[in-house]
Parts: sequence; C-alpha cells; structure tokens
Amino acid sequence: CTRHHRSSSLKATCVVPICSTTAFHSLPLFVSLSLQDQHGARSQRSKEADKPHRRKREKKYSCDECGKSHQLIHSGVKAYSCDECGKSFSLFRNLKTHQLIHRGVKEYSCDFCGQSFHRLDSLKRHQLIHSGVKAYSCDECGKDFTRAGSLKAHQLVHSGVKAYSCELCGKSFNRAGSLKTHQLIHSGVKAYSCELCGKSFTRAGSLKSHQLVHSGVKPYSCDECGKSFTQVGNLKKHQLIHSGIKAYSCELCGKSFNRAGSLKSHQLIHSGIKAYSCDFCGQSFHRPESLKRHQLIHSGVKAYSCELCGKSFTQSAYLKTHQLIHSGVKAYSCELCGKSFTFSESLKRHQLIHSGVKAYSCEFCGKSFMFSQSLKRHQLIHSGVKAYSCELCGKSFTQAGSLKRHQLIHSAVKAYSCDICGKTFRWPLSRNIHRRIHTKKDFCFCDQCGKIFVTYKNLHRHMFTHTGKRPYKCELCEKTFKSPRYLKSHQKIHSREKLYKCSYCEVCIFLYTVVVSLKYYVNEV
Repeated sequence: CTRHHRSSSLKATCVVPICSTTAFHSLPLFVSLSLQDQHGARSQRSKEADKPHRRKREKKYSCDECGKSHQLIHSGVKAYSCDECGKSFSLFRNLKTHQLIHRGVKEYSCDFCGQSFHRLDSLKRHQLIHSGVKAYSCDECGKDFTRAGSLKAHQLVHSGVKAYSCELCGKSFNRAGSLKTHQLIHSGVKAYSCELCGKSFTRAGSLKSHQLVHSGVKPYSCDECGKSFTQVGNLKKHQLIHSGIKAYSCELCGKSFNRAGSLKSHQLIHSGIKAYSCDFCGQSFHRPESLKRHQLIHSGVKAYSCELCGKSFTQSAYLKTHQLIHSGVKAYSCELCGKSFTFSESLKRHQLIHSGVKAYSCEFCGKSFMFSQSLKRHQLIHSGVKAYSCELCGKSFTQAGSLKRHQLIHSAVKAYSCDICGKTFRWPLSRNIHRRIHTKKDFCFCDQCGKIFVTYKNLHRHMFTHTGKRPYKCELCEKTFKSPRYLKSHQKIHSREKLYKCSYCEVCIFLYTVVVSLKYYVNEV
C-alpha cells in the first residue's frame, strides 16, 4: 500500500512509497486513530455495498409469533428479578426502570400541577392531559384520547372480546391489567392502608382517591347546581343527571339509566340471583356493596351523629338525609293538594294516594295496598306470629317498631313538644300533625261540607258520614261500622276480652272492653 506525500516547500510533487505499518506507527496518536477510523468506515461501506439495500431503522430480526422484534416475552423467561419485591422482568432495562419506584425519587415534576414522576416519558405523557389535545378519536363512539395506546385499549370495549378470564369466579375482562386488578379482590390482600382512618385498599390508586375525602378539597364543581367533587370522574358521572340522557335501557322492563354500571346493577334484580349472603341473619343481596351496608346494622356501630338532635346513623348518606328534616326545607310539593315534602320519594308515595291505585293485594283476605311494604306488614297479621312482647303488660306485636311505640305509653315520657304552644307528644308524627293547626298548612278539606282535617286518614273516615257507607262488618253479628277502629272495639264484646279496669276505686268490680266506656264511667263517678 502506498501513500502520496506532498511537500509544502517544494513545488514538485514526489511520490514516496511508504509501508502502511511503518507509516501508521510513526504518525502521532490522534492522527493514527483518525486514519484507522476512516479506513474502518471505508471497509464497512464496501461490505454494506455487497448486501441488499435495507431502509433506515428497519428491524432485521422479527418474531415468528407476532412479528415484533422480541422473543423473550413469548418464552416466558424473566431472568432479572428485583431484590426489593421479587418482581421479575425479561429485560434488564425494564428492571432498572422498575427499581426507580423503590428509590422513591421522582425527579420529573409537572409545572402545571406539581405531580412528580420517576421517568421523563411518564411526565411527557402526563403533560398531554394539560395540553387538552386529544388527537386520537374512536370511530365507533367519537370519544377522544391523548394517546394512541389509550385509544387501542378503549376499542376493545366495542369489540366485545374479553380474552382474560378469572379462574376463580369466571368474570372476563378486555385487558390483562384489568384481570390482575380484579384478582386482588380474591386474594384478600389489602396492602394500602389509610393513616387517618385505617381503611385498607387493594390498590395504591384507590388509596389516593380515598385520601381526598379526608383532605376536604373538592376542586371539581358542577356548573349547573354547584355541587363539588373530589375527582373529575365523579363530576362527569354527576353531570349525566343534568343532561337527562339515559342511554342504557333494560330490555326486560324498559327502565333507563345514565350509566352502563347502573344498568348492570339493575339487571341483577331480574336475574333473581342474590350471591351475597349475611352470615348473621342469612339475608341475601344482589351486590357486595348492599351486603356491606347491611352488615353495619349487626355491628351496632353508628359513627355518624346529628349535631342537632343526637340521633346516630350507620352511614353518612343517612345522616345527610336526616339533616334535611331539621332544615325545614320542603322543596317538593303536591300539585293536587299543595302538601309539601322534604324528599322527592315522599312526594311520589303521597301522589299514589290521589291516584287511588292499590297495586298490592293480600292473597288471604284480598285487602289492597299502595305500597309493597304495607302489604308485607299486613301479611304478618295472617301469620299470627307476634315475636315482640312488652315486658310490662305482656302485649305482643308483629313488629319491633310497634313494640317501641307501645312502650312509650308505659314510660309516660312525651319527648316531642310543639315549639308554638308547648304541648308535648309521645311520637314525632303526632307532634307534626298537631303543628299543622298552628301553621295552617298541609290541611285536607272535605269537598262536601268544607270541614278541615290535619290528616288524610281522618278525612277518609269522615267521608263515610256523607256516603252512609259502613264497609266494616262484624263476622259474628253482621253489625257494620264506618271505621276499622270501631269494628275492633266491637269485636272485644264477642271475645269477652275486658282489658280496661278502673284505677280510682278499689271496690270497683267493673271491667270494660272499650276504653271509651271506662272514661265515661270515671267521669260519672
């Protein structure tokens, strides 16, 4: 090999043969390295010229399984394990990325919200949220996404394919990540606990969402009603209420819902399957949330107390509902009679009275009721079971609530007083009915004579005086009565049941079947 050496001092150029090895070692080090690189580059180019042309960044080796340049994933071999948690990886770089989590160092922070990340690429993905740019749209439903990966994951929903199934319960999922998250439920492991209340969670994300409750910060507000939320997802779900759109309908009964999740929960009612049972009383439920709420009753813990009256509740939602009573606000009014109610459900129940529809009938006696709960209570009468007895007088009742109301008679305590006249009552309902006399509200008027009544029941009984009807008949003597109360009093004559004794005179030998008769006797004496 020869090199041409040009002298700077002579105009003539002489060609001097130089041995490549001798010349290479006689040159300075930086020059020799440069020449070696150039020689190597030319040699490489000459080799590349003999090879078929390949485009830039073309991957030479592809996977026979899926076409990508990775076979370690399919092999299942994960040779790199984390010393901290034991998690394994197929690539060493993935292990390094994972180890950043254990270091706790989050060097990359978002300038907009201050959220920190372990990696730069995670920060860049997060910043797309603040940019507001959602360049990837779903052709099926038009939903937009900031990343192509998010769009792909979403499109699995429309495909209907759920390739990942849980071996324990058979539930299927679109993604492997969703299956892994679900499997934590069966494991029973809740590794993330709240330091403030001790509540545990299966995922760190669930713990973070929960901690917002304790912070009291609700940065997301509804423009329609002003209600605030801790998470933007909850705000979006709430806004569906104002939109009025109920896109999810039940094929069996036609009922519509704002969300797909609500429809799924509703469909469990039609299936009749109640897979969640209470270990204490055996009552079954369609959903695990309903079972959890029910179990609070058995625990006896009522952590939510009303500051005004001291009444306690097992759930915060019940406390909020109760507090509306003290507010005095009755935003729901009946268009037919003007009666107002605190809750919309109470108004709906009241409107059934005006409709006259009694859809629930007793199979034993044919008596009809407006509400299913009323029918259930009535059927206890036919069963003959009176499981709740008064310890003082031995009187038995079909319901615990009836026993509690009865026990107030023995206590002589009248804890509910009218704030206008001071009159006291044993029950809050009696106090509320009495208050209508002062407020001149929620009255019922008789169409025939104009008489005013404070309850619809009293008006209903009064209407028999105009019609002359006596629909309640004694089976023994066929005597008829306008009210079931009068019929019951009459039936005690046939049974020879004498419950009321005079307590004023020791020598009195009379027993009375009706309390009215006793009162008349006492007044005469």
